[in-house]
Amino acid sequence: MIRVVLADDHPVVRAGLAALLTSLPGIEVVGVAATGREAIREVITSRPDVAVLDLQMPDLDGFAATRELARSAPEVAVLVLTMFEDDDSVFAAMRAGARGYLVKGAEQDEIARAIRAVAAGEAIFGPGVARRVLSFFSAPPPAADPFPELTTREREILNLLAAGLSNTAIANRLNLAAKTVANNVSAIFTKLGIADRATAIIQARNAGLGTEQP
Repeated sequence: MIRVVLADDHPVVRAGLAALLTSLPGIEVVGVAATGREAIREVITSRPDVAVLDLQMPDLDGFAATRELARSAPEVAVLVLTMFEDDDSVFAAMRAGARGYLVKGAEQDEIARAIRAVAAGEAIFGPGVARRVLSFFSAPPPAADPFPELTTREREILNLLAAGLSNTAIANRLNLAAKTVANNVSAIFTKLGIADRATAIIQARNAGLGTEQP
């Protein structure tokens, strides 16, 4: 028997889900909650196998409740059941420690399968959510910033420097005082640990900068 705590702030939804889960073979609802803090108290008291949480709840949302449960009751699997399916919500819930994510409107069999899966230590997502997760992990990683220590302005000046522009030309291009450009160039040298313009140009071009034409 899989023991479940259910948390949702809408009374009708909460009652309907409780009735649904109770009707499923092998699943027992041992507690219900209307807020995030109530959910945590129910889980700490009942020690269920699975906590089914909505994300939008008063006093403590589902993200914070999931993080707290991951800390205080790590053996309890959290399954998110919510109306939100945007990328930010999905990945925030995963980072918080959720093992599963379903969108409200999921079929009864899908909910039962998800509860059994997370109780067994698996991760499971609804079809639409699973496509988002797969798309995210199959996308190429964003290019790393080769000079994270530089400010946006310093990077802009280094790019023009690598393109072969003089300080005066850079000042004219960016509508800056020549002294300002010189100060930025000096800061770039210091941050990159280099001593001359030629070395700065080589490093910048090796990192893909210098595409801006004079």
